[in-house]
Amino acid sequence: MATATATARPPQHARGQRKIRFGLVTSNKMQKTIVVRVTQLVRHPMYHRVIKQANSFKVHDETNRAAIGDWVKIMETRPLSKDKRWRLVEILERASSAPPIPDETPGKVAT
Repeated sequence: MATATATARPPQHARGQRKIRFGLVTSNKMQKTIVVRVTQLVRHPMYHRVIKQANSFKVHDETNRAAIGDWVKIMETRPLSKDKRWRLVEILERASSAPPIPDETPGKVAT
């Protein structure tokens, strides 16, 4: 008599909340890696003055699509190299998001 055996599965561990940061791309000179500067305002514990603090993170950019000056969203991930522990989630605003310069039509004099 054959009995159906249920496959024993290990318990599913819920992935913990990963840190999410927003910052500005300061360098993209490496392959698949960008450097993102994250700034935050912190109140000084003794003087109660608001201070701007900044940290730089090396971020994994698989497709090399981020450019210097882009505003990006990054998420914490497993260690990918000696310094990389963050990955690019999305590009929120491009550095060249200014409206394009209107081109001049030939024969028309600009005033």
